[in-house]
Amino acid sequence: MTKQPTIVITGTAGFIGSVMVQYLNEKGLTNLLLVDDFGVEEKRKNWEQKTYTKVIERQAFLDQLINDEHEIDIIIHLGARTDTTEFNYAIHEELNVEYSKSLWHYATRKQIPFIYASSAATYGSGDQGYEDSHTILDKLVPLNPYGVSKNEFDKWAIAQTEQPPIWTGLKFFNVYGPNEGHKARMASVIFHAFNQIKETGLVKLFKSHRPDFKDGEQLRDFIYVKDLVDVIGWMMHEMFASNWTPAKNGLYNLGTGKARSFYDLAANTFIAQGLKPNIEFIDMPLDIRDKYQYFTEANMAKLRAAGYDKPFSTLEEGVEDYVKNYLLTSKGY
Repeated sequence: MTKQPTIVITGTAGFIGSVMVQYLNEKGLTNLLLVDDFGVEEKRKNWEQKTYTKVIERQAFLDQLINDEHEIDIIIHLGARTDTTEFNYAIHEELNVEYSKSLWHYATRKQIPFIYASSAATYGSGDQGYEDSHTILDKLVPLNPYGVSKNEFDKWAIAQTEQPPIWTGLKFFNVYGPNEGHKARMASVIFHAFNQIKETGLVKLFKSHRPDFKDGEQLRDFIYVKDLVDVIGWMMHEMFASNWTPAKNGLYNLGTGKARSFYDLAANTFIAQGLKPNIEFIDMPLDIRDKYQYFTEANMAKLRAAGYDKPFSTLEEGVEDYVKNYLLTSKGY
């Protein structure tokens, strides 16, 4: 029997990381090192039922890398501070830049594949478009410190002459799905809409504060978390099978390529429960009003050209699965 690869996944107590572990388990992969800050009890339910080799605190793991305590075959780096309302850049710099650099250096030294999470927040208001080109990185103006930190690491990675042999940085667009409940304010609109419906029978969406967008018609590229981890899994497989060449290294958008409105998102949360949409509009909080993306849509040509050909879930399909199979059953809540 072929020995299973040793896979490091960071951020595994969180949303995407925990779903990634479940995906790997379903593929029969259990030789996993789960890395995160595991102190928050609400997050523990996201990984306790998973199958893995070892759970490691983030700082302990970094110390172990220095001492070469593990033989690792790939790092999937999903750990980050993702709060877009945290304006202390030093926090983002430590977790999203310096932490990522440490893992990059290890992957380079050991010559192993490295996949990391970037973000569509790097695109800011979208003045430069949403094409995952390396040439526009210096022109991008993110709207918050989180986006700045992600763009700073992207720029740093591209500039390195010493790199992991094969690597990718994935610009996640608006991700939703099971295991996001602990994110509180930063959880998806679907999560909040579901809970508002349960409590009040209606959903409140932000009014538009721009004349070119009607209330509820702000557009985002929403991607179901199951589709997102499928892309990462495919990429990992391509790397292990030696199908991923250094020419493919770099940044990739990870959305669906189709922007949809927040109204559609909320309406489908009702429809998935057999309910008639009941939506009202409220003023957007002042602390995010000037830092708000009104439109995002991933250009997916680069990922398709790299060989990923599976369709993405439509908004209707993703919301229905999330609501019926998770939110209504409190599974992966």
